Amino acid sequence: MANHKSSEKRIRQTATKRAHNRYYAKTTRNAVKKLRMTTEKAVAVELLPKVVAMLDKLAKKNIIHDNKAANLKSKLALHVNKL
Repeated sequence: MANHKSSEKRIRQTATKRAHNRYYAKTTRNAVKKLRMTTEKAVAVELLPKVVAMLDKLAKKNIIHDNKAANLKSKLALHVNKL
């Protein structure tokens, strides 16, 4: 267990940030999954900008890597264009 006040605070901060990051990462993963399962082009075209914005936000905050966000956006755009 932590012995210093600063390390106890750091543990609290880390737990809070981890919960926050996990929530937004999971929400984005669900949005990506929903977009991938979409078979109607109109719905997919409407959903794509929202999902791309979510991915960009996660990459900007370093919750996911920039390249992972770019790869996901590319694959999703290909999927939407195929419909």
